[in-house]
Parts: sequence; structure tokens; C-alpha cells
Amino acid sequence: MRTRNRQILQIALPSIVSNITVPLLGLIDVAIVGHLGAPAYIGAIAVGGMLFNIIYWIFGFLRMGTSGMTSQAFGKRDLPEVLRLLIRSVGIGLAVAVCLILLQTPVRQGAFLLIQPTDEVREMATCYFHICIWGAPAMLGLYGLTGWFIGMQNSRIPMCIAITQNVVNILASLSLVYLCGMKVEGVALGTLIAQYAGFLTGVALWMRHYGRLKKYLATGQGGLRSIEGGSGGLWEKEAMLRFFRVNRDIFLRTLCLVAVTLFFTAAGASQGEIILAVNTLLMQLFTLFSYVMDGFAYAGEALSGRYIGARNREAFTDTVRHLFGWGTAMAGLFTLAYALGGNAFLGLLTDEREVIAAADLYFYWALAIPAAGMGAFIWDGIFIGATATRGMLLSMAAAAASFFVLYYGLRPLLANHALWLAFLAYLLIRGVVQTGLSRGIVRKAFITFATDDRGGQQ
Repeated sequence: MRTRNRQILQIALPSIVSNITVPLLGLIDVAIVGHLGAPAYIGAIAVGGMLFNIIYWIFGFLRMGTSGMTSQAFGKRDLPEVLRLLIRSVGIGLAVAVCLILLQTPVRQGAFLLIQPTDEVREMATCYFHICIWGAPAMLGLYGLTGWFIGMQNSRIPMCIAITQNVVNILASLSLVYLCGMKVEGVALGTLIAQYAGFLTGVALWMRHYGRLKKYLATGQGGLRSIEGGSGGLWEKEAMLRFFRVNRDIFLRTLCLVAVTLFFTAAGASQGEIILAVNTLLMQLFTLFSYVMDGFAYAGEALSGRYIGARNREAFTDTVRHLFGWGTAMAGLFTLAYALGGNAFLGLLTDEREVIAAADLYFYWALAIPAAGMGAFIWDGIFIGATATRGMLLSMAAAAASFFVLYYGLRPLLANHALWLAFLAYLLIRGVVQTGLSRGIVRKAFITFATDDRGGQQ
């Protein structure tokens, strides 16, 4: 038991630290421009930051798909395939980034048609966007690296990368704004510098800790191939089909997730400024919980994929049991913490008494978030490790459909309560559907790997 818990925490704890540092990049930018003397600066950073959050969120499949496939190859001790997965993921991420750079103007124009900022904010946000878009190669390349490190059971390097990005962002942005006299463009350049600092840090740490893996690849007639007779070339058809099949399902799942998240905000906004503020504040409780649970989901990705690759069903089952033990403990801890100190936390975020008073009417929905959402987080990690991405897509599609049906069906009677009820049902249904699918998916994963071993594939 101690060994399994130690394995889980060694991956989960650094991942939690990394997750917590992610919003700091945006908060630092907002804090800097918030002292430049005009609200439009804050609006420009908010709009520009939201655009990139959505873009990079959609392409998060590069991290998740890489993590699951790498952990399986690692468990199978197929080191040539481990290296090929890294090159495929980073290479595809860089190709997507080039497309985004080439299409930056229509992407920005399409986004502004939906957001419709004021002319002043639009001008500043355009400047911010066209500078930060050049960070796409670093960010999408880093997705591949991060997923690969987690698949290799190493979440300490992603933590170091995240800390490096934040330190560089603070120093670069402050220097460019206050020493060089720049404004929004200084913040954008600081963010851009931090993104490449993170990517180069990841490459440097890979060279230091994993550079020896280069010996498993050589240049041959079909491109990069295994020296030790592994599973063929880097860009071979079967490998690429599997890579895109896994990532296609995650991509479609992410679109469903983004649709629910954006609609939640829009539905709150349609009910007025007070309800929008209340929902935004209460959603911070979900965000905090998600940062911690994502750490345990990453542990699920790494360890479940490893034991599936090693065809060690006993260790896999033990890992799942311990992950749900930690998930249950975290859900109970967060529920208790929110019940005792949630109102005080909301008071730290705002001093608007009207908003805090209105939040009391919906606070019990926020208290139910940990219990409703825990299963979805844990199963997501396990399903990614098993590369059971079709199951993830099916559960997300069912949950998203239920969200919209419940909201529109109950809205005339319950108003904003219907929105929160629909959101909690969405979280719960994801976990319930994945629980129902889990037995068949696990059996299929172990059978697939046994077949691959007999066939000399993978």
C-alpha cells in the first residue's frame, strides 16, 4: 500500500503545483496592465488571454494522447517507440502551430465577431494577439513534451518548466513595461519570452535526463527507424493512424467540454451582472478542486498506462483502487473546507456585498461539486492511460447532451438553479458512464496488448 501511494503522490503532487502555476501567467499580465491607468488595458489582456486559452485548450489532446501512449510503451519497455511518440507529438504540434501563425488574421477576426469588444480594446487586443501567436510553436511543442514526461512517470520536469515560465514572465514583463516604457506590447512580449523559455527548458531537461534514448533511432530509407528492430518507421501508416485516432477522440471530447464551459458563462451573463458575478465566483471553487484532482488524474494516466503496457493487471487494479481512495479523500476534504470557509474565501475575491449575499442562494450547489466531479477526474486519467479515448468521448457527449436538456427543460422553473443543477449532473454523468464502460475497456486494453506481443507489434 505504501509503495502504491508513494507512486501516486510522486506524480500527483508536482502536477498539482504545475496546475496551480498555470493561471499565474494570466494573473501576472492582468496585475501589470492594471496599473497602467486605463481599464481598456485590462480588457485587452482579458480578451487576448481568453482567445489563447480556448485555442490551446482545444489542442490539449497533444498532451493527453501522448501521455497515454507513452506510458503504455514505457510499461512495455519499448524504448524506441517511446522516443518515436515524442517526435510524433512535438512534430505534429509544431505543424499545427505553423498553421495557426499562417491563419492568425482570420482566426482573430472570427473571434472578435463573437466577442465584439470596444474599438479601443479591439486595437490593443489585436496587438497582444499578433505578438503572442508566435508563441504557438513553443506552447504546442511543450504540450507534447509535457505529455511525454508524464507518460514516463516524471511530473517533476513539467513542474520545473511551469515555475521557470512564471519567473521569466514576471521579470520580462516588468522590465519591458516599466524599464522600456512599453504597454500591452511589453506584456505580450514578456509572455512570448516566457513561453519559449519554458519550451527550451523542457528540451534542455530532456537532453539531460533522456538524451541517451537517441541511440534507439537511426535514419533509414523510411525515415527514422528503430535500431533494435522495434515497430518500424517514425511516420509509418499504422502508427500514425493510431496516433490520430486517439487524439481525434480527445479533440472532439474537448470541443464538448469547451461548449459546456462557455455556455455556462454565457447563460449566467444572460441573467444579469449579479448572477454572472455569482457564477464566476462560485466556479472558482470548482477550479481549485480541479487543480488538485487533475494531479491525481495525471497519476492515473501514467500508472494505468504503464501497467497496461506491462500487462500487470493486478498492479493496475490496485492502482485504480488507490486512486479512487485518494479521490474520495480529496472530495471529502474539499467539501468540508468549502462548508467551513467557503464564504470567507468568496470575501477575499470580492467586497461587493450584493454579490456575496446573492451567492448564498447558490452556495450549496458549489458544495456538491467535489462529490459529483471526483469520479470523472479519476476515470479520465485511467481512460487516457488505457488510450480508451472513445469511451471518454462517449461519456462526455452523453454528459454534455444531458447538461443542455436539463438546463433548457428546467430553466423556466428554476432559473439559475437550473444551470447549476445541469452542471452538477454533467459532472456526475461523466463519471457514471465511464464506470459503466470501465470493465469492458480495461479487458479490451489488456487483450490488445497481449495480442500485440504475440504478433510482434507495437
